[in-house]
Amino acid sequence: MNIPSDLKYTNDHEWIKVEGNTAIIGITDFAQSELGDIVFVEVETLDENLEKEEVFGSVEAVKTVSDLMMPVSGTVIEFNEAIESNPELVNSDPYGEGWMIKIEVTDSSELDDLLSADQYKELIS
Repeated sequence: MNIPSDLKYTNDHEWIKVEGNTAIIGITDFAQSELGDIVFVEVETLDENLEKEEVFGSVEAVKTVSDLMMPVSGTVIEFNEAIESNPELVNSDPYGEGWMIKIEVTDSSELDDLLSADQYKELIS
């Protein structure tokens, strides 16, 4: 199971990579493997300001549909359009080309509540 140490994680299996005031968000390798083949990713929150743990979209797999939760509060500034036509990128490269959204972080103190890679490994083991 791939769990990059430079990312932060949520109990809901999202990851976040912060670069200054911007953050990239996706689902973890564990989450995509549990969901199975991803067939559709829906994000209708572009340009919306969302609170931590609010739903920013959903991911549809062959087995189920799952909500996507905000790891921290912020404004959704970009959706990864590559996954609109190639949702399988979330399965093949969840931490790279399969990222989902970029946000502008509004409360960076919320990052302190997220899990480290080691804490996330404990959660899923």
